[in-house]
Amino acid sequence: MIPTCYRRLLLSLFALIMVGATLLSGCGTPIPEATEPLPTATSTVETAVTPPATPTVEPAVSPAATPTPEPTAEPGLQIGFLASPILVSPVGFDSYGAPEVQIPTAYVGYSLPVDLNGALNRDRFTFSQAQEGLLTQNGFVVAPAEYLEFFQLYEEARYEELPTFITTDSVFHVYHLLFDKVLRTLEDEYFHADLVNLTAGMVWAAQSQYETLQGTDLEEVAYRNVAYFAVANRLLDPEAEIPALVRDDVEQELALIEAHEGFAESSIFPEYVEDYSQYVPRGHYTKNESRQQYFKAMMWYGRINLRLRMREETLSALLICQALANTEIAGEPASQIWERIYEPTSFLVGVSDDLDIYDYHPLIEEVYGSIGTDPTIFADEDRLEQFIEAARELPPPQINSMWVWIWEDREEATQGFRFMGQRFVIDAYIFQQMMFRNVGTIVDPRMLPKGLDIYAAMGSEEAYDILDEMDETHYENFDGQMNKVRGEIAALEIDSWTQNLYWTWLYSFHPLVEVKGEGYPAFMRNQAWTRKDLHTALGSWTELKHDTILYAKQAYAELGAGPDEFEVQGYVEPNPEAYARLAGLTRMTLDGLEERGLLAGEDRWSLERLETLLFSLTEIAQKELHGIPLSQEEQDVITFYGGLLEHLTIASADWDEAEGRAYLEDEQAAVIADVATDPTGAVLEEGVGRIFEIYVLVDVDGQLVITKGGVFSYYEFPWPMGDRLTDEAWREMLASGQVPRRPDWTSSFVAQ
Repeated sequence: MIPTCYRRLLLSLFALIMVGATLLSGCGTPIPEATEPLPTATSTVETAVTPPATPTVEPAVSPAATPTPEPTAEPGLQIGFLASPILVSPVGFDSYGAPEVQIPTAYVGYSLPVDLNGALNRDRFTFSQAQEGLLTQNGFVVAPAEYLEFFQLYEEARYEELPTFITTDSVFHVYHLLFDKVLRTLEDEYFHADLVNLTAGMVWAAQSQYETLQGTDLEEVAYRNVAYFAVANRLLDPEAEIPALVRDDVEQELALIEAHEGFAESSIFPEYVEDYSQYVPRGHYTKNESRQQYFKAMMWYGRINLRLRMREETLSALLICQALANTEIAGEPASQIWERIYEPTSFLVGVSDDLDIYDYHPLIEEVYGSIGTDPTIFADEDRLEQFIEAARELPPPQINSMWVWIWEDREEATQGFRFMGQRFVIDAYIFQQMMFRNVGTIVDPRMLPKGLDIYAAMGSEEAYDILDEMDETHYENFDGQMNKVRGEIAALEIDSWTQNLYWTWLYSFHPLVEVKGEGYPAFMRNQAWTRKDLHTALGSWTELKHDTILYAKQAYAELGAGPDEFEVQGYVEPNPEAYARLAGLTRMTLDGLEERGLLAGEDRWSLERLETLLFSLTEIAQKELHGIPLSQEEQDVITFYGGLLEHLTIASADWDEAEGRAYLEDEQAAVIADVATDPTGAVLEEGVGRIFEIYVLVDVDGQLVITKGGVFSYYEFPWPMGDRLTDEAWREMLASGQVPRRPDWTSSFVAQ
């Protein structure tokens, strides 16, 4: 470890080198200094910029000089030691299956361009000149609109007797609503209470270890563990008592969390720089105080990295592992309570990207002979070195979510233990590979990625071409890294893509990314539709990031029935593979929650209804492609689609106990999520806004018909890191008309 005085001198010299390199390059303005800590749910920050000038915080009270209070449990919560340690081990994959689909070798229908006057219901619609031009040229057009939810558009079309076009956008949106509802239910009814009890037990256990270790070389390490768990305890309950032993340090740390101004040095862990802007509750966690508390505590457990390169931090991790293995809380082993939170969230989002209990428990047993009950065993320096050496052989994190200097070895700097680490997700890995230091130079760094990076990495040439149009490909090593990631993604087998719900959701986008061949209608076989499909995938991915913002790592740069008079009821977007994969994801959700005893009755009903709908849409889409007439039952699915969407939307809403009904006042499709961080002060925001209209010319029994459906609106823009957007702030922007410009590449299919 470089001494502080020399480290500061190096930083100053490096800053001068950067400025000189920038001036020599003729590029104008040097990279600005990072003036704030980095954001939440992100990867490690590797950066060449100067960190904030944060004063080193010395403990206000020396641990050794503080009288030790007897450890006390929360009132009414029985906490004690187990007779013998209980360890945990990881579980395997959940099963996935999707129905098989058949695509014809050729689709029989109209050719483009088309004469709109030949449409059976042309007189029912009024289009602008630009809209009519795109509809004639491409067979479809998207028109900006102001619908808050998909069901509103479909129900309105039914009452207006307009044939509807059921979109993949709308069914992916329904899955998002139900996924988010399931996650909220699990957090509210299971995880939150377990986290409160687990944290209280770990505060008690850490205090017990401190009492044993007073006067030894491990005293300060134990002191920091008491403070670590006391922070989480106070985040969960603002009235929770802070042990007098650590009060000053804990209160300083809580002040940093509440200020959430960006990067700062921790008051508990020396030489640890944390991005406190990540502690702003976002996503569905803004709805009430309980969720905000859960968000902050889980963010704390998910982000603080006890690094292998730091002796004291590794000792902290060893003591935590021993305490977890030996503590009993309310008659249950603490390790099993930990696992009751970690394992279901792994099924939902993925496994930790960092070393955790599963890694350290067996390694402690191997190096120390037993995890034991006596914390003094960790004072053995030789065995500590053996442990660190062995742990270095374990996989390092693949996504960087902390402050890392450009000259540091990323793996050496970031490998460590997190108590409830944020999860490895493939899209964040793609981002990490496509940002500085991997892409760009010091004078021209690529500090933020683009959502299209994901689909280009999945093999979409159209996504790559759009990135090229946006001048994203000019960065040094862009193509090299893209080719590297494409090879890695192409090598993934289905068991990797379907290891959890998050990954399987991404797997469901593959049919959208693929260019449509001769087996599809003319309106799907053009560049405009290929871009529309990418737009759909980006909208649903934004909802995925929104729902999992607490758990998924974020990448940092380094550094009622209506009239029925019309003969044709409507049409389903003929993308059966997308519906089939989404059906497989829905069944996987049902089975996985059922096996874990976590499926509420109303959630089961909603997911089963969605699964039934997806099977129907898969079959209808295949019939459309093969020119097979629909049954009356299948026609009814299309006719009453808006009503089913409305029921599922209501079922996904929070329940208003006071009113005895679903709380719908704030329910709307518009959501926002920050997905990557530029440590110099910006985040990449991904937003879904109002629901837009799509008009599609379809061929039914030889007749041309104009249909109407709903699609996402999608926005991507940089935003100040210190002001990470919430859904509420985003919706206020939409309501006031202060909306960022839509991506330029959408002009091929969107027209006013």
